[in-house]
Amino acid sequence: MRRICKSLSALALTGAMLQAGVLRAQKPVDRPKLVVGIVVDQMRWDYLYRYYDRYETGGFKRMLGEGFTCENTFITHLPSFTAVGHSTIYTGSVPAIHGITGNDWTDQVTGRHWYCTEDTTVQPIGTTTDAGKMSPRNLLASTITDELKLATNFRSKVVGVSLKDRASILPAGHIANGAFWLDDSNASFVTSSFYMKDLPEWVKTFNARRVPAQLMSQPWNTLYPINSYVQSTADDVRWEGTFAGETTATFPHNMQDIYPKDKGSLRSTPSGNTLTLEFAKAAIDGYKLGSSAVTDFLTINCASTDYVGHKYGPNSIEVEDTYLRLDKDLSAFFRYLDQKVGKGNYLVFLSADHGAAHSVGFMQENQLPAGLPEGKMMEGLNNMLKERFGVERLALTSENYHIGYDLKTIEAKKLDYDAIKKATVQYLQKLPGVEFAADMDNLGNSPLPEPIKSMAVNGYNPKRCGSVIIIPEPGWYSGSSKGTTHGNWNPYDTHLPLVFMGWHVKHGYTNDVVSMADIAPTIAAMLHIQMPNGAVGKPVQAVYK
Repeated sequence: MRRICKSLSALALTGAMLQAGVLRAQKPVDRPKLVVGIVVDQMRWDYLYRYYDRYETGGFKRMLGEGFTCENTFITHLPSFTAVGHSTIYTGSVPAIHGITGNDWTDQVTGRHWYCTEDTTVQPIGTTTDAGKMSPRNLLASTITDELKLATNFRSKVVGVSLKDRASILPAGHIANGAFWLDDSNASFVTSSFYMKDLPEWVKTFNARRVPAQLMSQPWNTLYPINSYVQSTADDVRWEGTFAGETTATFPHNMQDIYPKDKGSLRSTPSGNTLTLEFAKAAIDGYKLGSSAVTDFLTINCASTDYVGHKYGPNSIEVEDTYLRLDKDLSAFFRYLDQKVGKGNYLVFLSADHGAAHSVGFMQENQLPAGLPEGKMMEGLNNMLKERFGVERLALTSENYHIGYDLKTIEAKKLDYDAIKKATVQYLQKLPGVEFAADMDNLGNSPLPEPIKSMAVNGYNPKRCGSVIIIPEPGWYSGSSKGTTHGNWNPYDTHLPLVFMGWHVKHGYTNDVVSMADIAPTIAAMLHIQMPNGAVGKPVQAVYK
């Protein structure tokens, strides 16, 4: 009898232990319902505070008031361009590893020019133009969005949204449910056969609403009285660009007349951000993001800040107005997330892909050093190389601040490649506005100071970059005298906002230096998933509880 009782007790204990084990096995990892990554194109760090007193409580102020801000977040690679920045944020890596070394590049092996998301093997979906022939295949590393899909055995849903193809595709990664971008030719959000065979019904419904035409049916005027824009220069200055048909760069911009003739003009207005965030809401509804037992991920790029910045420059009323309107759009978007997903149930981060320099004209007018390189640099360089080495057009490309060469001719004629690069460096360093030039293959012998040297190394992929890099003087950049651009190592191009808000985020800030490549590892640590496979960043532990 005792033996029977002991056996029954043992069986009961074993059953209880098994049941407890099963229950423990079924308890899910603590994760948010939804992660939202917002990358504001060309957003300099100082925009968080330059217009702070004009922001409403629910947008940027809410993020700063409730969330955690990393005040010294920097890009640690060169060049500081759009595709490169998005890829770095979501891979936690650098261009040398993830392979996206510019918005375009020339393959140094084949000589073939590539756009960063170009894919000749796919078909456009939602359009008949080449705008749909895109995919993430040129990205060589996994993304945090990929790793979330892998961690949940592909149950998580991942969606990318932007006006720009590259800013939708690269963040969403290789195994996203969908990535969508705007085709100006039909004013619709489109995708490619890499993701699906047909547009989802919710996308067709959204496109049928003709939201772009509605947004462009009114003039772009200032949100507030124009004389209240005290953080900006006068409305009409010589270094600001214009829309086609305009005679001055002044408000109002008559978009109802401009847009029918130039569908791409929407991008250079605040309405482009409004459209993007409205489409992001539709994506949340369409894919039911944040409504299942596993975490979903939505990547959003607000791209119009970049287009407006390029056209008008950082000190324009247009840029100030764009950020005030974006702030209102973000406020409405966060309220939508509160209602749809639940406050505290979603994790959001906001950063930028790069910053921007002040306009050259603005700097020169205010006695700051600035300038544009001479336009015939490559002609002069090739003339010098021909004189020295007896061959025409040895230097073929000057992309992304790198000089690339005719390697086949150099090899066929048995020319001294190191001597060619040395002559190039000596020539370039004599040009106005060039602070340094360096041979990337012999960087150890270069006088490049830190952190520029490390940034050059982080950005150098020998298959996709020319072998001589150019570092302009501060305030100098390759671009137009109208508006501005970006791409260099200087803080105006590389000092970024980085704010986390929501699920398990502490309220506070740090002035410690943080890298753009730290964002993906931080999200990975918070979600308890593997870092992307090329990640070199590290978690910012101060962000989370």
